[in-house]
Parts: sequence; structure tokens; C-alpha cells
Amino acid sequence: MKIVSWNCNGALRKKTQEVDKLDADIIIIQECEDPALSTKDYQNWAGDYLWVGDSNHKEICVFPKNNNEVKRLDWYGEFEIEGLSSHSSSIKWTTYDLKLFLPCKVNESFNILGVWTKGTDSEVFGYIGQFWKFLQIHKKNLSTSRQIIIGDFNSNKIWDKADRWWNHSDVVCELNDIGLISLFHHQHVENQGKESIPTFFMHRKKEKSYHIDYAFISTDFVNSSNIEIGGKESWLSLSDHMPISVTLNS
Repeated sequence: MKIVSWNCNGALRKKTQEVDKLDADIIIIQECEDPALSTKDYQNWAGDYLWVGDSNHKEICVFPKNNNEVKRLDWYGEFEIEGLSSHSSSIKWTTYDLKLFLPCKVNESFNILGVWTKGTDSEVFGYIGQFWKFLQIHKKNLSTSRQIIIGDFNSNKIWDKADRWWNHSDVVCELNDIGLISLFHHQHVENQGKESIPTFFMHRKKEKSYHIDYAFISTDFVNSSNIEIGGKESWLSLSDHMPISVTLNS
């Protein structure tokens, strides 16, 4: 079973031939246009897909291939920070307030949470803060075996801020506590923030490279899994992100 996540930088309808070369069973695409509103060729390629977002042009989508099946999981919950003397509505939130997360079950066998964290200059809890909020609501959902969280997190330890408890490093620790580890860092024996292989090239410039796409997998998958990062020679002309591929051997 091969699972690929790729931020395609839009216009996936023009890039499906390149995606097919990855020979994936499950494909998670960020910055993805809704096939229902696009070309017939793209709709035929998409098949029985799952899509979520506010825009018709750049959101997140899961495409099952090779006769695999995906079913959207109806995860919903709410969370409130207790112990604060505040009337602010910002201390409580729901799943639907957060962007962008797409949980699904594959072949009635295991769960995938597709991720594309978003944010704006006006949001304190942007990007990794969005995922931290999601995690507070859904730790129980994610604490079981046979789980994969994969996607574009727009985050790295190098951007941690000392006065934030939702830093990248804090999120990684919380995931570890519930039995989810970064497959890349496990496989390459590298520390967070010291990655040797980038997944993102800002403005497609080779000198502005970062590792911001991740696959966190439950410990029962670790010894039978492998991760690969697409090379910039093949993918930089198509997107500023490289695809990440996780192969499950059991």
C-alpha cells in the first residue's frame, strides 16, 4: 500500500500524468481544485474522491486508486481551555472552525488524516496552531492503532516561539505521547529542525528550502513502513512542494 501526499500548487488537472507515475494507492493533494467543477478528463481521473474546503480551487482532496476505497470519517468535537478568567470566544473552538483536515478510513482497515494547515497574519493560531487545536479535540480518535497523519503542515521546529505552547516541537511531543511518530525522522535518525532533505522550496528557489511536509504514523506501522521524498529535479517545475510517499508493507 503506497500513500502519497503532495501540495500540487494548484491546477492538478494539468499534472495528473506526473502523479500517476508515483503509482500510489491513496493520494492526498493540497491546493487541489474540486474535480466536480473542472474538466471531464480530470473528473474521470479523480474517480470516487473525497474533497473538503471553502474555495473551489485550492483545498484538500483524497483520491483512492487501484480499486482501493476511502470513506470520510465524521469526526466532530469541541474543546475549551479551562482555568482562564476570560470572556473571549477564542478559548473555545470546534472541529469545523479549523482548516484544513480530512479524516478518512481506507478499505475499512486503517485511518488517514489528510492535513493542509492554513493561516493568515491576523491569526495567532495559524498553521501548526490549527493542528494543535485539532489535536486537542481529537486525541482520542488518533490514539488508536493503525493511524496515519500526512500532509503539508507549513511548520518546522526552526520557527518555534518560546512563548507559545502550540509550537511545532510541542505538537511533535504530544503526538509522540499518543503513539504517533514522524516516519522521516525515525527512518533517517534525524532531529526535528535538522532535516537533510527538504520538502518545500519557497518561490521554487533551491536556496530557500525547508522541511514542512510530514507523515506521522502509529507505532504498530513503524517497522513495516518506508518514506521517500520526491526529488527537486523531477518536481520543482510542477510545484514548490515535493511529494512524500509512505509505503506500508503490512
